[in-house]
Amino acid sequence: MRKKYLFYVLAIVSSFILAIVATMDSTICFIFHQNSWNYWVCALAVFLVGAPITLLIVFILSLPINGKSLGSKLDPSFKRIRLVKREELSYHLLAGAANAIQTAGYYLILSRFGDPSMALPFNQIVILYLLSIESIAEKNNPTMAELQCAIIVTFGAVMSSLSMGGLDIKALLIVFLIINPGWCVVSIYQRKLKLLKFGDKPNDSINIRFWNVIFSTIFVVLIALIVDKSLLLQAFYAASKYFPLLGVLMSLGFFSYVLYIRALGIGKASVTQAIRASSIIFVIPFSILLGRFFYADSLHLLIKLMGIVLVILGITSLSLTDVKAYLFINVKQGYSKGVLMEKIWKIKGVESIATIAGGTDLIAKVRTRSLGKGYERVIRRLEEVEGIEEFKWQSILKEWEEI
Repeated sequence: MRKKYLFYVLAIVSSFILAIVATMDSTICFIFHQNSWNYWVCALAVFLVGAPITLLIVFILSLPINGKSLGSKLDPSFKRIRLVKREELSYHLLAGAANAIQTAGYYLILSRFGDPSMALPFNQIVILYLLSIESIAEKNNPTMAELQCAIIVTFGAVMSSLSMGGLDIKALLIVFLIINPGWCVVSIYQRKLKLLKFGDKPNDSINIRFWNVIFSTIFVVLIALIVDKSLLLQAFYAASKYFPLLGVLMSLGFFSYVLYIRALGIGKASVTQAIRASSIIFVIPFSILLGRFFYADSLHLLIKLMGIVLVILGITSLSLTDVKAYLFINVKQGYSKGVLMEKIWKIKGVESIATIAGGTDLIAKVRTRSLGKGYERVIRRLEEVEGIEEFKWQSILKEWEEI
């Protein structure tokens, strides 16, 4: 399978499972509310059950079959369950703390709305945060088209809030200040974890997800002890009472996030999140089954559908804008290829550069959102580099890459 197609398959399958998970989350919030348990109890109970369930799943996936672990079919880099390595500990701590906070916020929003088709569009605003982080950290500033897509997604999510009959300021503050910043940190650091290499193999998504659940559980428990110690006792009781339901929820969530983390290792975090946002489409039939989709009058229902359509348009446009090209560069005599490689590498949009033998001296791979951006950010900068005799831009139409 081509790397590009694998990326889309991983992200889309992850989003479909996420839609099921969100529906189950909504049901669990409703059950917990009937038992007079708040969102903190819900988040605690989910992680208290999730930690042993995830450990059991990873242990099963570590079992050897024909010389390879069972989990290698899910992620070829996976061998067995292992301890956290020193170089990844800080990433795990940051991702775990952020996941603990955003999960509590997520359950708070879900408990306020009750409809998973309302909660999921809010989560897509994280694309704004991811684009901002990538523009600083990954040598690739967002284009106007990217910003337009991100704004469309944001307005779509806000319209979903308006479909409740009014603007829920508290909910929007939770979304903008807690849930999406938290999920942004989780996505960024899980991608960093996936890009790490140990020996000759990249880090595997199964161990990344396992340790994320463990660290998230630790942070959720610590926060609960600070907020109210009685929450922990309520959570233990809820976890024991609804263990089978929570176990199924966390099992599905495990596979959804493993696929998502694998996709993060292939594509940019913003694009991966954009494709995964298709969960807002998949969740609609589940919301209908719950009887929570057609709860409003025709005007509010129209506003809700318009909001969902805006989110879909925004994420689709963002995920499809991607241009790759190779630059074939010849160096003038008397100039150092090594020095020129360093200068070209600093140009935003250049993913890799190599010196080669033959009629061309250097070859660079470029990735941009549009041809216009490629010209503005790459070609103009190349023209300013002293020592380049000539260069050719060749756009990639189809590409096969090692997975």
